Amino acid sequence: IPDERMIEVFNLAKEVSQKTDGAFDITVAPLVNLWGFGFENSESISSTNIDSIRNLIGFEKVKLEDNKIIKQSPQIKLDCSAIAKGYGVDAVGKYLETKGINDYMVEIGGEIRCRGCNPNGIRWRIGITNPQDDISGKQSEIEQVLELTDISLATSGNYRNYYIKDNQKYAHTIDPRTGYPVSHNLLSATIVAENATLADAYATYCMVIGLESSREFLASRPDLEGCLVYDEGGEFRTWCSDGFVLM
Repeated sequence: IPDERMIEVFNLAKEVSQKTDGAFDITVAPLVNLWGFGFENSESISSTNIDSIRNLIGFEKVKLEDNKIIKQSPQIKLDCSAIAKGYGVDAVGKYLETKGINDYMVEIGGEIRCRGCNPNGIRWRIGITNPQDDISGKQSEIEQVLELTDISLATSGNYRNYYIKDNQKYAHTIDPRTGYPVSHNLLSATIVAENATLADAYATYCMVIGLESSREFLASRPDLEGCLVYDEGGEFRTWCSDGFVLM
């Protein structure tokens, strides 16, 4: 039986899935496993295999009933990694606030929630990593720096979690609508939102839909701001929404 927090994550994920027409969907787990990025060993990959697994994908195949998550098939699995880190950041931040701590910055795996000021009495300075392919995770060159307070931020990208096979790069971001890893020129998406849970989910969503669709999406959402780093002829380019302020 899921606890209160799991139920909250499930409901938030369902809401985002509905608003993104299924481009964000935590039932993507079987596909993530198939492509070798999940918690199980990957299987042989074929269009037939992908089509078969796609039958397990879709939030309409799971529901919350009497505080239990009911699945249409036992083969359906959930992958909350694209929203749970942000939720965890928010949970820690809210806990600190209950203790009277109003100046803090919480970070888990690149998802951030900040309130008040840093120890120097100024806004928190947050760096956006240069999205060079770096499977080691040691590359730390900063692409952009933000000054933030009372806001949350999350970055999603395919520059650390990927593999090369037969000279083809396979990214860990899987499009649940197609069953395949995404392949486009958007390298990273940084989303600023009221809370880290939504920032986390929508950063992943942008990495699914690509550069142009992400621009259109951010233009339609006054509650979100975004910075998109993309490749143009081998050079890094940056696009930011109107309210996204860089130092």
